[in-house]
Amino acid sequence: MRIGQGWDAHRLVEGRTLWLGGVRIPHARGLAGHSDGDVLLHAVASALLGAVGAGDLGSHFPSEDPALTGVASGELLERVLGVVEKEGFAIGNLDTTVIAQEPRLGAQREALRDSLASLLDVSPSRVSVKITSTDELGAIGRGEGIAAQAVVLLVPA
Repeated sequence: MRIGQGWDAHRLVEGRTLWLGGVRIPHARGLAGHSDGDVLLHAVASALLGAVGAGDLGSHFPSEDPALTGVASGELLERVLGVVEKEGFAIGNLDTTVIAQEPRLGAQREALRDSLASLLDVSPSRVSVKITSTDELGAIGRGEGIAAQAVVLLVPA
C-alpha cells in the first residue's frame, strides 16, 4: 500500500469561474491559476503523485507550458491517474478537506464527493469531502482564497 498527501491554494479573483472538485460552484469570483485553478483536484492529483513517488504537479504540468493555459483540472487528474495505473496501483480511499471562508460549500459536499468519485472511477463510499473555514483567520478567513488538502491510500491494482 502507498499513502500520499497533497495541498493546494489559490486566490479568488474577479472574472473567473469557480471550479472545485470538477464542479462549477456559483460565486462572484473564481480561483486564479494557469489551469482552471481547481484547488481540490490539484490537491488530489498531488496526493496521487506523492503516493507513487512521481514528483509534484509542477514537474508534470509546468505553468510555463502554454498548452496548459486554462486547461480543466480534470484533464490533469486523468493524466495523473495514468501514472498511478502504470505503477500498478488503484485507489483504496481518498480523504479531502476544502478550506474556504467563502463561498459556503456545505450544500455542495455531496456533489463534490460524487464528482471526485466519478473522475477517479471509484465508488463514492471511497471518497470523503470535508468542508471547513478558518473562522476568519488569515487570507482564507478574509475570503481572499480557497485551499484544499487530500490524503489518498493506494492499493495494488
